[in-house]
Amino acid sequence: MSFSSLIEKKQDKIEEIWYNINGDSMIEEVKARIDELIERLNKASYEYYTLDQPTITDQEYDRDMQELLKLEEKYPDLIREDSPSQRVGGKVIEGFEKVHHEIPMLSLGNVFNEDDIVRFDERVKKVVSNPNYVCELKIDGLSVSLLYRDGKLVRGATRGDGVTGEDITHNVKTIKSIPLTIPFKEEIEVRGEIYMGKASFESLNELRKTEGQPLFANPRNAAAGSVRQLDSKIAASRNLDCFIYHLPNAEQYGIHTQMEALSFMKKLGFCTNPNIELVHNLQELLSYIDEWTKKREGLPYEIDGIVLKVNDFKDQEKLGFTVRTPKWATAYKFPATEVFTKLKDIKFSVGRTGQVTPNAILEPVRVAGSVISKATLHNEDYVKEKDIRVGDIVVIKKAGDVIPEVVRVDISRRTGNEEPFKMTDTCPICGSKLVRKETESAYYCVNPNCDATKIEGLAHYVSRHAMNMLGFGDNIIEDFYNMGYLKTIPDFYKLYTKKEELMELEGFGEKKIQNLLDSVKESKNNSLERLLFALGIRHVGSKTAKILAQNFHTMRALMNATYDDFIEIRDIGAMIANSLVNYFHTKENIELIEELEEYGVNMEYLGGPVVEDQDFAGRTFVLTGTLSQITREEAKEKIESLGGKVSGSVSKKTSVVIVGENPGSKYEKAKELGIEVWNEQEFMEKM
Repeated sequence: MSFSSLIEKKQDKIEEIWYNINGDSMIEEVKARIDELIERLNKASYEYYTLDQPTITDQEYDRDMQELLKLEEKYPDLIREDSPSQRVGGKVIEGFEKVHHEIPMLSLGNVFNEDDIVRFDERVKKVVSNPNYVCELKIDGLSVSLLYRDGKLVRGATRGDGVTGEDITHNVKTIKSIPLTIPFKEEIEVRGEIYMGKASFESLNELRKTEGQPLFANPRNAAAGSVRQLDSKIAASRNLDCFIYHLPNAEQYGIHTQMEALSFMKKLGFCTNPNIELVHNLQELLSYIDEWTKKREGLPYEIDGIVLKVNDFKDQEKLGFTVRTPKWATAYKFPATEVFTKLKDIKFSVGRTGQVTPNAILEPVRVAGSVISKATLHNEDYVKEKDIRVGDIVVIKKAGDVIPEVVRVDISRRTGNEEPFKMTDTCPICGSKLVRKETESAYYCVNPNCDATKIEGLAHYVSRHAMNMLGFGDNIIEDFYNMGYLKTIPDFYKLYTKKEELMELEGFGEKKIQNLLDSVKESKNNSLERLLFALGIRHVGSKTAKILAQNFHTMRALMNATYDDFIEIRDIGAMIANSLVNYFHTKENIELIEELEEYGVNMEYLGGPVVEDQDFAGRTFVLTGTLSQITREEAKEKIESLGGKVSGSVSKKTSVVIVGENPGSKYEKAKELGIEVWNEQEFMEKM
């Protein structure tokens, strides 16, 4: 049993005890919550299905629906007739003829993680031994039913509420991937998904922008809005597409499995998705999901999950249906890469270089598999350009699927009580006046005695790519700093004199302290490039540090080098050369290096000969958006110094697109072509 399942059982038990004590009051609370969820979900369904103007995200809808289903399962007497659990889709829009679906167009149940998939598989195996599953990409579009008689398309209809849909034949006939005739004379109905490709969506929104029209939120809404036009010329201009994936009454045509049905429909001329796969066990199923979770961004159309279907129709019949969903199929929904949440506050942090960064404090929300409560806001210009305010409902995502950041504000959900942003003019730690450099967007604390910069500098010194002192986490660094054991870098090499004192600290025994001291001792034997990176010299990343060590071999040679000596190295540009000269001619830095040498820290390069940088050498880069940590010219210079080439446009020959704040069409084209994308932080780390 998974940890999450254990937690759920624990919660159920607590709820049962609570009910025994406070039965009536609890029922009232549950009823009130169910009523609230139903009203919210029904309103959302009307806005989504009927108006094509959704006001909440799929993630928010799914979250509320899952809560409602769990409550209704525990309290079936509280199920209302108008609950969304009792129906499939939305209402039929006025202005279109109604279409009755002889076989209801049911929606699918949703699963959201591996545990849910395992449970689905277990439920199937209780009825069917050794089931095979058909895995299909879940196209993010609009469900459609197509009816053919005597080989001719006679009707196209939306799902509607599952039983009654809308006749959209005039618009369906404009979609080139839907055949008007097929080589099959019997009456036949097929079902699929109308969608709009990413490139078409971008082009449509660009056009609407120039014409001053409101933009579509996503390709799905654009597709839905297009097929629900009374004028078919509008739909025809939208470049819609369609995948067919379901054949009702398949067995009357001598077809017995989903894979056979897909093959049959393809032979008739329908467009089926080429990425469908038959899997034979749970492991293969999970592998398929993992594969397309990673590859989805490279597709020319949007998908929001994976559909899982039992392949054999006899097995499907055994499993049957619930009121609203088939038991033989489900939809795995991808973790949201962009989600909505509330910005509760803006706090400022200080990095090791003294840069002061605004950070969003958020209502915790799950993004791409992890719970996020904090996200970077980069700098003052970024916040003001996007008009981000405390109290806003904001969209967040993980840049490069790693670093959480605020993408935009949902202006339509403002109440008027939001607080406009004001950049601090003093360091949040030491209170010193901040300085903004002319060529940068960032503000800096220039106080050399600021506690924040010192702590960050100490944490950087012990980090994995620097001196790699195992055991020194951020909390230990901060605690030792506040206790007076670590104030400067050389203090690491004095800790052995405090061993007895350190062992007396709460949470620290002899073994833990000895491990820390051993790690400090081992760090003395690191090669020169690690020390160079650990010192935190501006613009000198781990790779630049290695290039310097390979070329100069000793710290003394580096300290004696001139600007011209540095600039002669192919991989070192003017920006880095100036930074190095400034660092090695500062008295405090000279004294620091000499003190480290006295404690036995190695000052020589221990590695092999110079090798080309594999991340940059021979590769073509494109820069887009605003960079906050480095100027565009500096970035170009650095790329070229490492053997790369910088281009102004994205093409198939582009190796990497580096994305800053507010990237434009170059970023979209990179995604369309499947080109590797780095955010600014990734770029800085690779340098």
